[in-house]
Amino acid sequence: MEKSSVLRRFFAPALAALALASASFAPAAAAAQDTQQDKKEQAKPVEDARQGKGKTYTAEQIAETVVLVFGSRPGMAQIRRTGVERGTITRTAEDGRSESIPYSRVFKRGDTYEKDKIRLDQRLPSIEYSLIYSDGKVTGMLRGTPFTPKEADVSTIMSDRVHGLDALLRYKESGATVKFVGNESQKGLELWVLELSDKGGNATRYYVSSKTGRVLWLEYDQPTTPGSQPQKFKRTFHDYRVVQGTLVPYRTVLYEGDRKIEESQVLTVTYGVKTEDSVFGSQSAAAQP
Repeated sequence: MEKSSVLRRFFAPALAALALASASFAPAAAAAQDTQQDKKEQAKPVEDARQGKGKTYTAEQIAETVVLVFGSRPGMAQIRRTGVERGTITRTAEDGRSESIPYSRVFKRGDTYEKDKIRLDQRLPSIEYSLIYSDGKVTGMLRGTPFTPKEADVSTIMSDRVHGLDALLRYKESGATVKFVGNESQKGLELWVLELSDKGGNATRYYVSSKTGRVLWLEYDQPTTPGSQPQKFKRTFHDYRVVQGTLVPYRTVLYEGDRKIEESQVLTVTYGVKTEDSVFGSQSAAAQP
């Protein structure tokens, strides 16, 4: 057999395999390149602001920059699928007296924003009870027995759902819309102001640092009791830390008008914790990590 014939028989399968590998690698490489390009585009508003270019961007461009800064949409969907957070809530009454309440918050992300599940356990000096958000409503649990929670307790969970950070970070998932209100300068801070409107007609304004893409505070109007006139609320975010590749504010402060009414301090937070649906059931015991 001729030497050239032997070489052709030996190299032909290898060349075919190499061609197949190259063909399969090309789409993956192109997809990775597209992803990197998307991230560059999303980060562009912050980079331009840092360089003092002062360009104007659309509401969606700014919102997508915020999502990227907090960990990217795919990253948060994967990492924050479940989680356990523990800390202290300090509430201040109108007479100035304050009360510190240890809490634990367990959540499980649903297929849609509306299908999330949340359990908030609070340990007051005289009583320990749970608030469970499931199927779009809040139920109270006391020693394994369901009860109808007070309006203030319902607002504890629902205000965070409707007017919290996640409402902005997951705005596409929930079907909310964003509007760019404008640029502002306050106390030396250069800000983008975004207004988010959800499908229920609730509106929240987010004040975003154009230098970092972080939400510094948000504002919204809400009645304190059913039928009362809406009051202005403001929630500020402090002590941002990176947790498993995502950005988390460890301290938040809530104001009603000019009065500080609540401060939350996170002690520990862990994502990716195995969490059964039974934790959010009516007969569940205290939530465990």
